[in-house]
Amino acid sequence: MNRRSLALDDISHILDNWKYSEHDLNVRIIKGVDGRRKVQMRLDLGILQMEVDGRPDGRTPRDFESYLDYFQAKSIERTSRSHDAKFVLSAMDCFKLQQEAIQYYHRYLALMKLQDYRRVARDSERNLDVIDFIGKYAENDDIVWQFEQHRPYVLMMNTRAKASSELDNEHFEAAIAIIENAIQQVEQFNDKWAERIGADSPELEFLRYWLDEINEQKPMTEMETLNKELIDAIADEDYERAAELRDKIAAKS
Repeated sequence: MNRRSLALDDISHILDNWKYSEHDLNVRIIKGVDGRRKVQMRLDLGILQMEVDGRPDGRTPRDFESYLDYFQAKSIERTSRSHDAKFVLSAMDCFKLQQEAIQYYHRYLALMKLQDYRRVARDSERNLDVIDFIGKYAENDDIVWQFEQHRPYVLMMNTRAKASSELDNEHFEAAIAIIENAIQQVEQFNDKWAERIGADSPELEFLRYWLDEINEQKPMTEMETLNKELIDAIADEDYERAAELRDKIAAKS
């Protein structure tokens, strides 16, 4: 290898021009030499570069978009053959799915920083599918728990993406419904796995805090405004105004 090739391999100039901050998530979108957009994450010792779509490292294992797609196809094929043994994921199969899920985790973490909520929802939903798939086909409960323990966090990220997208469009009620559903799912998870988890549930704490924050910030509906005015009128002993408001509320009920 000549000196010019060695110089091209050295990424010091990239690192020098993109300083690492330990107090923030350092991410950006760049255009690759192949013309496609890439997402980059600056780490203390280098850079992660990922494809925006498809498998983050750009590979297509066994000619499928991902190992999850490959193993899902195998499970369907095996199930269709009633004479075959039940489909089971080996420990190595699960390891491949785990390593792949970590790639998607890094990408949706970066995309959340970039507020690409659609892709965050896509990638986190995909990792929830991995957890479900492992739970159905893994060969032992210890492997299942290795994946299941991450469900509340992945669900929280999926909820953040979906609810944030609704909030961007000022769809407060839709965002609230998404968060409330996620809270219920995390509570069910905590009940199911109570023997394996501690009392702390940071995901649940975050979702409840966020829900309270949105409820405080959302504009009041016309009916809520009328009810508030009615309470104020009664408190001020303005009974004529209170009667008018009751009539309005009754007409809209």
